[in-house]
Amino acid sequence: MFEGSIVAIVTPFKDGKVDEEAFRELIEFQIENGTSAIVPCGTTGESATLDFEEHKKVIEICVDAVKKRVPVIAGAGANNTKEAIELTAFAKEAGADATLQVVPYYNKPTQEGLYLHFSTIAKEVPFPQVLYNIPGRTGVNMLPQTVARLAELKEIVAIKEASGNLVQMAEIMNLAGDKITLISGDDTLTLPVLSIGGKGVISVIANIVPKETAEMVKLWKQGDVDGAKNMYLKLLPLCQAMFYETNPIPVKTALSLMGKITEEIRLPLCPMSPANLERLKNVLKQYNLI
Repeated sequence: MFEGSIVAIVTPFKDGKVDEEAFRELIEFQIENGTSAIVPCGTTGESATLDFEEHKKVIEICVDAVKKRVPVIAGAGANNTKEAIELTAFAKEAGADATLQVVPYYNKPTQEGLYLHFSTIAKEVPFPQVLYNIPGRTGVNMLPQTVARLAELKEIVAIKEASGNLVQMAEIMNLAGDKITLISGDDTLTLPVLSIGGKGVISVIANIVPKETAEMVKLWKQGDVDGAKNMYLKLLPLCQAMFYETNPIPVKTALSLMGKITEEIRLPLCPMSPANLERLKNVLKQYNLI
């Protein structure tokens, strides 16, 4: 259902508020350069510091700006199942095509708790879900066996896998590859994930190089393994630069240096250190982005 280069789009701010004009321009930039789908209100979109009204507004703006040209996978996850249901219902009503559902964070549910969380959302709001496993941020890893159980539900259509564990991803493919789409959640692993049957990436670097990210996945899909490999290796230093500091600090800084957004990040995230900022500028210059 979802494949290719899918951008985890940033949320631009200006004077403490969502910058709607800049956000709409970013969406056009993505669609013009071949992005397959757009994810608002994900980790890269600073969902953790959006209040409920802002969260809903960002989804509404995205759906309106996209105008069904590509799918919108709205971030609607929470560590409170009731809140996730509310956000999912809103995303469905707003006209999104699916939701991104992060593994509940901080409260560290068991595997049974994870199953009940996602299945309850599916029961209460029948709507396509893309699961999102990122144990480095959530404190709990959703195991392949749990993913396979959830894949039996028709609402569970894909998983964004950001555990960094390629063996775990391969196990998901073995257990449920015919029932769920595997999507890389880490730009540095996109090509390896494609090689085991993944269909694309929910990408950070697509914010700044959407055309190249889309081209890499397209080359792989066309069977041009060497072309995809060369593009992947070319982009790798840029992927690594996006994590000089906590995401989305570097990517929002890069976009501001490119003149696309105001350099504004919400606390507790903060501006890059001078040393890392210089490193980032050097990489962006190598790619002729600034």
